[in-house]
Amino acid sequence: MSARRTVTILGATGSVGRSTLDLLEREPGRFEVLALTAHSDVAGLADAARRVGAKRAVVAREDRLAELRSALQGSGIEAAAGEPAVLEAAASGAEWTMAAIVGTAGLRPTMAALRGGGTVALANKEALVSAGGIMMDLARAAGATLLPVDSEHNAIFQCLAGNRAAEVRRIILTASGGPFRSLGLDAMRSATPAQAIAHPNWSMGAKISVDSATLMNKGLELIEAFHLFPLPLDAFEVVIHPQSVVHSLVEYRDGSVLAQLGAPDMRVPIAYALAWPERMETPCERLDLARIGRLDFEAPDSERFPALRLAREALEAGGARPAILNAANEAAVAAFLGGGIGFLDIASIVAETLRCCDRPAAQTVEDVLEIDRAARGEAARIMQKYSR
Repeated sequence: MSARRTVTILGATGSVGRSTLDLLEREPGRFEVLALTAHSDVAGLADAARRVGAKRAVVAREDRLAELRSALQGSGIEAAAGEPAVLEAAASGAEWTMAAIVGTAGLRPTMAALRGGGTVALANKEALVSAGGIMMDLARAAGATLLPVDSEHNAIFQCLAGNRAAEVRRIILTASGGPFRSLGLDAMRSATPAQAIAHPNWSMGAKISVDSATLMNKGLELIEAFHLFPLPLDAFEVVIHPQSVVHSLVEYRDGSVLAQLGAPDMRVPIAYALAWPERMETPCERLDLARIGRLDFEAPDSERFPALRLAREALEAGGARPAILNAANEAAVAAFLGGGIGFLDIASIVAETLRCCDRPAAQTVEDVLEIDRAARGEAARIMQKYSR
């Protein structure tokens, strides 16, 4: 990159946001930070804003504005709060925006960033799951570049470089299998939130870690991949790969299979998106294949992990189904993390919500958010009979 690139990070205090900040701090001369946002972690937000010299810091919780101003006193960094301020930061005109706000809460900010026509690095899979068609249409209309940051989609993007979609036969998403990959149903039934978030390979937030444990994360990524890469649904497959070294594979019609390998560190795909179309140095561990010794693959078990099947069925059904799936899952995961339901109840609640909640396909972001509200309400009603 020749000139300094202006950057905004939406969700700066989450795991992806912190990894992005780490990369920015290693090459401060290459980047100018326009804005950082966080939901409620004022201390983390203020510290990050000071470290990278951000022009503005925004906390979504309006009641935390005074605290943020105090934390930034004397820094010259502008403090703001509330959803309108988050949207304003997203639309700040940054050349490169990291969209890492977790869940459907990230939908409006991501759309605001896309409208600016710059490059949006997408780490919020729920936004694309719930509003994939709307988001992709907006990106095309605005001339925005959407770069995937999830390790799997980033791997696919790298494997597709210089090739045409018409030459592709299959896209294979890899899944670690999570912490319960080898557990039986009885053991999974009594699993605790602490066990579910203890991912064997990746350091992630609580919600995405639970999604990895249920394999819903891979189901959401399947839907996301379908929107990002123009191939029919039957061209997408999922395989369990416990080592998390091969991040995804692309098979071409001549039988060649390209795979992207790397250490399980989110700074690798983030760096690829941050420097694209160039590359940049990272501090990540280098692969030692001799030490790793073996790479294992197996088919996912749909009996123990029905979430993956539910996601594929929602994608096949289309319309509002993916948004309903996502909303019900978010509600159920939150209840599980709060101790209100059991681990296996998550997929059961999602399945029942999909059966009971029927909404027309969304045409606008407001439609998507209304579907989300309706599905969460239905999930909450269903959840009552599962409550502990």
